[in-house]
Amino acid sequence: MTETLTTPDGTAFVRTPEERFASIADYPYEPRYATVDGLRMAYVTAGPDAPGSGTATILLLHGEPTWGYLYRKMIPVLAGAGHRVVVPDLVGFGRSDKPVERSAYTYAGHVEWMQSFLAATAAERGDGPLNLFGQDWGGLIGLRLAAESTDLFDRLILANTALPVGDSPGAGFDFWRQFSQDVPFLDCGRLVDNATANELSEAAVEAYRAPFPDELHLAGARQFPLLVPVSPDDPAVPANQAAWEVLSRWTKPVLTLWAPGDPVLGGLQPFMVERIPGAAGQPHAQFEPASHFIQEDQGPALAEAINAWLADS
Repeated sequence: MTETLTTPDGTAFVRTPEERFASIADYPYEPRYATVDGLRMAYVTAGPDAPGSGTATILLLHGEPTWGYLYRKMIPVLAGAGHRVVVPDLVGFGRSDKPVERSAYTYAGHVEWMQSFLAATAAERGDGPLNLFGQDWGGLIGLRLAAESTDLFDRLILANTALPVGDSPGAGFDFWRQFSQDVPFLDCGRLVDNATANELSEAAVEAYRAPFPDELHLAGARQFPLLVPVSPDDPAVPANQAAWEVLSRWTKPVLTLWAPGDPVLGGLQPFMVERIPGAAGQPHAQFEPASHFIQEDQGPALAEAINAWLADS
């Protein structure tokens, strides 16, 4: 039976048993933990304790319904080039705590949780600016973070993401949004497999299932699709509009690495490039075969492109 815990402010949550992660052989990073609003937030790090000349600290943000495991093919390539890599599990995902009430999850709340996480781990990361890699909700959250804390971020790397202000990203997203609410059980392993161009191994499918032993653990994954601001009256629209005001003047370097074969967000790369001034003249790239979870399909190539870009910056 799953034990339900409570934060000091009364938020009920569950914590995925650690044995669910015991058989994951290809993610050999010791989890660390930071506390945000009474919730334990998990993360892993790799690379040197302090980046040297020509290297950087890179924050890798995952989306729905994945966790830090999504970056297992990129972490060793980035760390091998001397970069410091920080990979958190969003609240509700991976090894992080999972509030059981769907109302506990909001777009603003996820941004605030990540702001608290960055503050809690600042001493460990050192004084240098962050370089963001955001895909899916990693971009929706990361772009808000960058716009609201411009001094904290140096470069932005975006992959198959968006920052909606009251309209849908397209029919692919509309289908996913409805499906996520109607399906009796949200099989996150099979969902990730279906959103890649290459077939995942059964071990990888099980790794994506690991954080979610039952429906009680799935509240955040269920709620995420409903938090995308696809209607003008969504409460997140004003904050996203304010973020775009900042990003439309953002001149620090921005790189987009995209999978045009993504049926949900594959066509948005030109929009992101044209909208953010810092993207002008950068070596943007597309990757095939690849679908929505480009990190699964082209992880090492993505990391090599990032290494080359950072080395030339």
